[in-house]
Amino acid sequence: MLDEERWIMHGLPKDDPSCIKNVEELIYYINQVGFLPLFRSDIPGFSAEEHTAAEDWFSGDPQTDPWEWRKIIAAGGEIAYGKFFDNRAGFISREYLPAFVNYRRDGYDFDARWDDELAPVRSKKIMDLFSEDQTDRELYSFEVKKLAGFGPGGEKNFEGVVTRLQMQMYLCVRDFRRRKNKNGDEYGWGIAIYCLPEHIFGEEYVKSEYKEDPKESARKIVCRIKELYPDVTNRQIVRALGKSEYIPKR
Repeated sequence: MLDEERWIMHGLPKDDPSCIKNVEELIYYINQVGFLPLFRSDIPGFSAEEHTAAEDWFSGDPQTDPWEWRKIIAAGGEIAYGKFFDNRAGFISREYLPAFVNYRRDGYDFDARWDDELAPVRSKKIMDLFSEDQTDRELYSFEVKKLAGFGPGGEKNFEGVVTRLQMQMYLCVRDFRRRKNKNGDEYGWGIAIYCLPEHIFGEEYVKSEYKEDPKESARKIVCRIKELYPDVTNRQIVRALGKSEYIPKR
């Protein structure tokens, strides 16, 4: 939370026995709960932020900094990472990934969504970069932006379109990598690498709940949240996950 020009993190004291202290513990926790926003959501306790030491964030030390851990987890290929929770970043375990895919895609592969005129042309331009013969493609965010024709004189709102594609579970973050100069030396900050979830987890597994009604996949996710947080309301769930016709507000 931004307060008087400072980011206030809502975490635990480092000496709290339940405080997650390294990336291995966070991976274990994500797999135990099934899915988890990176930052605090509308559901108290439902985030990596609230289970880690506030003082360790943004230190740049991969041993202790949860902001660095997200890079390690994304690159590990065992847990999906992207903007999956009300347009904000978070993690989905392998176990719950097919449920999120079926619920968020609403039974549509992207091409079918386009054919039914349910996808905007800006999304189409991005998804064409990951077409059937290039499903294993990994692209820097700046490459996606350029190749899809976003920028001055071209399409607008790149970040918004990419975020929407992640929310729909068509794209995820594969890694964060630094650029390389002509000599092959890395420089600058780590930049998001985008790919299809199918590239990491396999098409058959990612689509394994397609046979289910998307409402049932949504119900599975909601039931898991209510199991973890018995006092949560549907309104809180909608605010944490993002708007959905399959999750009633009351």
